[in-house]
Amino acid sequence: MLIAALPSGPLAANCYVLAPAEGGECVVVDPGQEAAEQVDKALAEHRLTPVAVLLTHGHFDHVWSAAEIADARGLPVYLHPEDRGLLTEPAAGVDPGLATQLSALLGPGPFSEPEDLCEVADGSTLTLAGLRIDVQHTPGHTPGSVVYTVTTEDGVPVMFAGDLVFAGSIGRTDFPGGDETAMARSLADAVLARPDDTQILPGHGPGTTVDRERATNPFLGQDSA
Repeated sequence: MLIAALPSGPLAANCYVLAPAEGGECVVVDPGQEAAEQVDKALAEHRLTPVAVLLTHGHFDHVWSAAEIADARGLPVYLHPEDRGLLTEPAAGVDPGLATQLSALLGPGPFSEPEDLCEVADGSTLTLAGLRIDVQHTPGHTPGSVVYTVTTEDGVPVMFAGDLVFAGSIGRTDFPGGDETAMARSLADAVLARPDDTQILPGHGPGTTVDRERATNPFLGQDSA
C-alpha cells in the first residue's frame, strides 16, 4: 500500500494520497490550503490516477483545495452531511475572532461546493481505487467529523483520523459545533476500542499508533471510555 503524506498550508494540515500501489488508481484525503500543487507532484511521481477525494471534516484547512482538485478531473468528493455547510461558509467553523481573520485570509466569497458532492454515513463502506474504506462517524471536533480506515496487505488497520486524535493530543472542541461529550465518546469508540497495532494518520503532525496513544496520550486515559 502506498500512502504519501503532504503537509500543506499555513496550518500544516496533512493531505494524504492513498493507493494500493504505484501506477494505478488512488484517492486523495483532506486536500487543504496549498495542497493542489503537492498532490499533482505526488500523482506524477507515483504514476497515480485519482478517483475520489475524501474529507474527514469540513474545516477550511482540510477542504480548501477539494473542489479545485476534484472539479478539474470530474471526481466525487465525500463528506458527512453535517459538515456540508462549512464548504460554503468556512468562517462558521471557527470562533468570531478567528472568523474575522479567516475572512481576510480567504477573501469574501462566495465559496462553492464541489460539483459532485457525496455523503458518507457511519458504518458505510466505500470501494474506491481497489480499496475497501470503512467510515466511522466521530463527532466532537465538528458535528460531521469521520475517520476512514483501510487495512494493509499485512492486516494492519490504518486510520485517517482528521482532527479526532493526534500524537499526544486530540482535536479541540471549543469551535462552533464542537462537543466535549461527543468527543469523549468518539475517542472511546474510534480509538480506544481499536486494536493496538492500528496506525493513526492524523490531520496534523506525525503518525502514531493506538497502543502509543493509549499509553501516553493524556487525553486518552482509560476512564475516558
